[in-house]
Amino acid sequence: MVRINRVHTGTGDGGETSLLDGKKVGKESPRVGLFGTIDELNSQIGAVRMEFGRMPGITRFHNPGDAEDALMRVQQELFDIGGECACTPGMLPKQMALIGIDECDRLVVEMDGWLEELDPLESFILPTGTAPVAFLHVARTVARRAEREACLLRSLEGDESVRREVICYLNRISDWLFVLARWIAKNTGEEESLWTPLGKRERSN
Repeated sequence: MVRINRVHTGTGDGGETSLLDGKKVGKESPRVGLFGTIDELNSQIGAVRMEFGRMPGITRFHNPGDAEDALMRVQQELFDIGGECACTPGMLPKQMALIGIDECDRLVVEMDGWLEELDPLESFILPTGTAPVAFLHVARTVARRAEREACLLRSLEGDESVRREVICYLNRISDWLFVLARWIAKNTGEEESLWTPLGKRERSN
């Protein structure tokens, strides 16, 4: 059970923070950067959910549930991963449940379901669109950054510093967000903005 009575403690005024296990580290620590980026990703997904609330009736999934439920589940899972990454390896609380390969595989199953409804890509997509679609593109780029930071931490501190399942989840969630953006665009009748290479742009002028 997490109980938070106050937010500002003053203990971080000197540029240090405490990991979940109580270890003090500098706020420039790659581990702090990683769970900070995961928090940023979670906040971006929250913005997507806000925009869904302004567009009722368009986000129905075939199975399971709807986009709101799926995104809320992902936010919960990102909190799980962020909490794990905020702890020194080997010092995780015994009662902490960890994200596993089942959660990673579920992302793929959901993506595959959406892809069945989408036309194959013939070019890269410009990251734009209506608010929920644009925010999903922002979220997937933040997910890629979190994945890079997880890989950097592993290269700096060894294979045991970040579990393989964490990197797997961060890799797949960026693809998941990208496919969801395309699926939402299709189901709202939004036309995707495709990248035109420079040579073709010059010939068209």
